[in-house]
Amino acid sequence: MVECLKCRKKFRADHLLQERAKISESEAEKLRLKELTKAIEKYDIHCPECGGTFGEPKHFLTMFKTTIGPHSGAIGYGRPEAAQGIFVEFKRLYEMAREKLPFGVMQVGHALRNEISPRQGLIRLREFTIIDLEFFFDPDEPNCFLLEDLENETLRLLLAENKLKSSEDITEVLVKEALENGYIKAEWQAVFMALAKKLLIELGVPAERQRFIEKLPWERAHYSLQSFDQEVYLERWGWVEVSGHAYRTDYDLRSHMKSSGVDMSIFKEYEKPVEKDQVFIKPVMAKLGPTFKGEGTKVAEMILKANPEEVADSLKKRGHFVIGKYKLLPEHITIDHKKVVERGKHFIPHVIEPSFGSDRLVQVALEYAYRTKGERALLSFPQDIAPIQAGVYPLVSKDGLPEKASEVYKMMLDEGFVVEYDEAGSIGRRYARADEVGVPLGITVDYETLSEKTVTIRDRDSWKQVRTRIGDLPALLRNYFRGKTSFEDLGKPFER
Repeated sequence: MVECLKCRKKFRADHLLQERAKISESEAEKLRLKELTKAIEKYDIHCPECGGTFGEPKHFLTMFKTTIGPHSGAIGYGRPEAAQGIFVEFKRLYEMAREKLPFGVMQVGHALRNEISPRQGLIRLREFTIIDLEFFFDPDEPNCFLLEDLENETLRLLLAENKLKSSEDITEVLVKEALENGYIKAEWQAVFMALAKKLLIELGVPAERQRFIEKLPWERAHYSLQSFDQEVYLERWGWVEVSGHAYRTDYDLRSHMKSSGVDMSIFKEYEKPVEKDQVFIKPVMAKLGPTFKGEGTKVAEMILKANPEEVADSLKKRGHFVIGKYKLLPEHITIDHKKVVERGKHFIPHVIEPSFGSDRLVQVALEYAYRTKGERALLSFPQDIAPIQAGVYPLVSKDGLPEKASEVYKMMLDEGFVVEYDEAGSIGRRYARADEVGVPLGITVDYETLSEKTVTIRDRDSWKQVRTRIGDLPALLRNYFRGKTSFEDLGKPFER
């Protein structure tokens, strides 16, 4: 963080370098405080609000800190992600999944990050809606059963090796090739990236306007073995991250297990029992007492908690074993080897995490839906996400047309469609209003409706019209909104 010495407004130093000096995100993020100071001086960066100079950069915690309880006796923090609730409740969730791997849990909710200078509309907020999906799997059985369906999807990757060369060259590969070449380390991660790409296509973003950026080691979160950011190109903001895909390994469950003492491991039974040589260690109290005096009991307890194989290996190779500040010799520990039959083993699941910014997806859907036709504005929402599926309009507000249109409107509601009725103003104005808010279809009741029991259906994007029977509307529209048919399949071309 840097603070303007004149107006006292604060900004993120790395963001200023990206915006003012066109330094890449990866280069800006790795700079230390002294390097940030030199870069700000080198590129003569001043306050974007008042033109003042900046003070020395300082570290800033982006978690919101608060106090809890009637007397503020405890410190708390606003959650920066939804994921930790899933990890804390892992044992219960595992039971709900019938104690079988793999399984995934998704949580959608508010998150808080104390951004220094939130800007760019829905792109960077202090309070936002996040969608975290934690997918748990056995690291010894990492194969993904969905891979066969998605292995031929193309991914556009900006690999870490290219970023290190200051290159933005995109590597276009099939999912299976990305795995074969080691670009992506886990099958489940590759599959979720392919699904994320398909999701954005369904929201209206072409594949060529998407890319996945591999995070460099210093950019990755501390829990991640490998991370990719899915970015979408927006006309106003350029490339913007909409989802992150991290291979979190067993970091979270292991950390919670270590801190809380709650066993987060899973027992996996072998198909056949396995006989193994197991090492057992025992402290020799008769030797510990004279050596460590009053701390002998404490040292003995530490020995019992140590890994027996590590102790035995260290004594064999080095002739001693260091535990805490104590140096133990072979005379302090008895080592026994016994044959034991293992019927299974305990392990901690690994996690793949796709995480989406819900607000950003709204921004993306709006930008890619917006277009103009002549002097008219349209929101060309994909039919799956259009808030209103159809509008029902009487051609004019007389001669029984409003009453008939109301019948069609009620029938559509009863059939489960999301529809809206409108008879205010001319039919042209009603079409224009519907186009502006993204209603895919307009159903018009006219004089021919009264005699032939047919209506016209107007397409929002092409403005084409077809004519069809009222009784056929429910079945035709269900297939249309499920993507099984096109607009032309809804009826016969209508000529005015």
